[in-house]
Amino acid sequence: MSAAPRLRWAVQERTLGAADDLDWAMDELAVFRAAAAEGRALDDLIRVYVPEPTVAFGQRDARLPGFAAAAAAARAHGFAPVVRRAGGRAAAYHHGCLVVDHLSQQEDAALTQQARFAEFADLFVRAFARMDVPASVGEIPGEYCPGEFSVQGPAPTYPVKLAGSAQRVVKGAFLFSTHVVVSDPAPLRAVLVDVYRELGLDMDPRTAGAAEDVRPGVSVPAFAVALREEYTAWAAAAGLEVVDEQLAVLTAGTAG
Repeated sequence: MSAAPRLRWAVQERTLGAADDLDWAMDELAVFRAAAAEGRALDDLIRVYVPEPTVAFGQRDARLPGFAAAAAAARAHGFAPVVRRAGGRAAAYHHGCLVVDHLSQQEDAALTQQARFAEFADLFVRAFARMDVPASVGEIPGEYCPGEFSVQGPAPTYPVKLAGSAQRVVKGAFLFSTHVVVSDPAPLRAVLVDVYRELGLDMDPRTAGAAEDVRPGVSVPAFAVALREEYTAWAAAAGLEVVDEQLAVLTAGTAG
């Protein structure tokens, strides 16, 4: 009797560095792609980590005339500029955030991108609800890294972006990456204002907030627990067993 399919949950205890953290997910996606091509099944994998201060630029950003100045502005704020291969515009995150990478084999991954955006946006809304943080799905006018499936929260003065997602799809597999802003939004707001100005893109600074703007006192560890609980419910509905995964590369990072 074959083992039940699993969802492997890997907590990255230490950063690999801003660029290497992004590259790890892309390298792992290549592993999933190769396995799919060979007809070899891999269990779903979720990697969760608290990132270094990073501005993740989209590939379109990197082609803009102001990109070099925008990267310099990020560095001036203490954020490492990197270019991600999953789509979207510039997004910033730091130690008050959580990055969640979900890798999975799926034969029709390219055909189900929109449905996946909607499904996982709703999952993150439910995770916020577990912490009594009201949230909903939808683009905020003037938001940074705008998207139809942004997760937003009703801050006192203006809605703030709580989470944004990007996807990378290859033949037979996908990477779904979400960054969640839980606390300490001021540095993010400051760097995004300067970065977007240098890129020549519009951005309303009021949209750069955090879950603590909606419900003071929330923390990254508390959200990580809520997310694990919500993903466990999602996995059960999908017939998957959640198991903890120890990945050596994710526990041996050299950066602080």
